[in-house]
Amino acid sequence: MGVSGCGKTAIGTRFAHALGIEFVEGDSYHSPANIQKMSAGIPLDDQDRTDWLRAIASRIRRANDTGEGVVVSCSALKRAYRDIIRAEGGSVKFIFLRGERPLIAERLAGRKGHYMPATLLDSQFAALEEPSTDEGAWVVDIDASPDAIVASLVARATA
Repeated sequence: MGVSGCGKTAIGTRFAHALGIEFVEGDSYHSPANIQKMSAGIPLDDQDRTDWLRAIASRIRRANDTGEGVVVSCSALKRAYRDIIRAEGGSVKFIFLRGERPLIAERLAGRKGHYMPATLLDSQFAALEEPSTDEGAWVVDIDASPDAIVASLVARATA
């Protein structure tokens, strides 16, 4: 979880591969209307995100029910969003990829082929509610290399 450009897909893909489980790109669960809105530079509101969050939670629930495990990328910016995923998805561990705005803005400026414009980064940071300690999220600073981040996550997951 984290704001756009923090590395959810890059880290999530590598982490899932290291664990030998499936990676699911949460952005693929957005409705065409949500994608169109974001492509136009309009931030999503809570109502826009509800069906998206429920679809992600449903995918997590299927993985829990079958015992297969899954890593899913999802911004999950607010506690209320994470609560939906927890309530409807069952057992879930959030990993918060935390980074400073200048680093993430630099990464977004170099990203190509994604519908989320860099102009929405401020709205992402404005909506972000970092996980509180009672949520039990793993917090990872993204200033380390992707390989180092994944290695630390695998060590935690297998400890």
